[in-house]
Amino acid sequence: MDHYRSRSPNSSYHSRHSAYDRERGDRGRNRCENQRLRPNNHRQHQSELAAEKNPQNSRALSTRRELYERDFPVYKQPVEVGNFSLDSERRFFNDSRQMRYYVEPDRNPNFNLRDGYKDRFIKRDDSVKEKLSHILRWVIANRSKLTTRMTTASPCALDVDFVTWRGHLTKLLTTPYETREGWMLAATKFRGTIYISEVETEAAQRERENRTERHEEMMYWGYKFEQYMCADNVHSAPDPDGVVNTNEAFCTVVQTRLADHRLLFSGEVDCRDKDPSAPAPPTCYIELKTSAEICTPKQRSNLHRFKLLKWWAQSFLPGVPRVVAGFRDHEGVVVSVETFHISKISQLIKNEYNCWRPTVCMNFCCDFLSFVKRAVTEDSHSVVYLFSWEPHKDVTYSVHRDSQYSFLPHWFIDEMSTRPDSHHQS
Repeated sequence: MDHYRSRSPNSSYHSRHSAYDRERGDRGRNRCENQRLRPNNHRQHQSELAAEKNPQNSRALSTRRELYERDFPVYKQPVEVGNFSLDSERRFFNDSRQMRYYVEPDRNPNFNLRDGYKDRFIKRDDSVKEKLSHILRWVIANRSKLTTRMTTASPCALDVDFVTWRGHLTKLLTTPYETREGWMLAATKFRGTIYISEVETEAAQRERENRTERHEEMMYWGYKFEQYMCADNVHSAPDPDGVVNTNEAFCTVVQTRLADHRLLFSGEVDCRDKDPSAPAPPTCYIELKTSAEICTPKQRSNLHRFKLLKWWAQSFLPGVPRVVAGFRDHEGVVVSVETFHISKISQLIKNEYNCWRPTVCMNFCCDFLSFVKRAVTEDSHSVVYLFSWEPHKDVTYSVHRDSQYSFLPHWFIDEMSTRPDSHHQS
């Protein structure tokens, strides 16, 4: 099991290489439109415009980018408060047994990502919707890390405003620039904390049920790349002849604060730096990605404008400092590997015309969470506020009682309704 330093989630990120410091420092310089800086009162005007567009009693939230072009919001350094593992049968373990270690590849890797797809691949059933079940099991096993001092009013309250998956927050960050895929997020307030869980849209279900064989194989390529790049322990080498089982996962659990929103979320981690002198989690973690090889300036521009947005959002949220990308040809052979430092991505994209901006992403996410806090007023595990969004439209919500959208399981409700005198370990 990993040992890591415990830092207060309310401490600032002091490292001079911090992605958070860099993003805040670049907020005034990152103008993808290559325009001159606007007058200082522009941000104040935009903030007032956003308030006018989204009054506090409104049942809709605009996603217009210009409303969120203001100062980068305060985002505290994410602190890892724990982790957990899911084994080959998707069973939960409150430890780091599924952690893997990054192994630097050769300069010309020549990894065949198609290898093993037909005969050494166990695919997780993605029609099974796990919702928040795994992070809720972690919460139950680690209540002492999260529970506030006992009060008569709230004897079992968690000291956070929101509990969710990192992937749900990633969708929020990218929403102002998303033009194809909508989303639905269910929110329930229980003992003062709002839990957010994704609901599959009809469009997403159709896409999942009608994937081509080529699409299914290309999804496998990402997992196969991880197998080439990761070892099971510090002293071993990757085993590309083994079975790829996508049930297995190692997940970090981090605590942070976005403006006045206290967040607890979990996300899957691909691997960590195996250097004994590497910094504590989550700074030692590495995200692995694959993408088509870059042959033209247009392709490089598209990478910056589209893929880097999602890569940045996914890694910036939990404090993962770098993404290692394998660039592959049409036949699925990795021909080169490139490292992207999250703290430098805003500089990479600054010369792209009309490009995405980190400050817009974070401000929208912040405003969405404020919108949810205003909307989700009833504290009951049986009441779900369903937030829906489609590209080019506003975010809206509806309220559902004792419905198909309820997602907090009875075992969690029962356990959280008792005092945390004992903690369950798997």
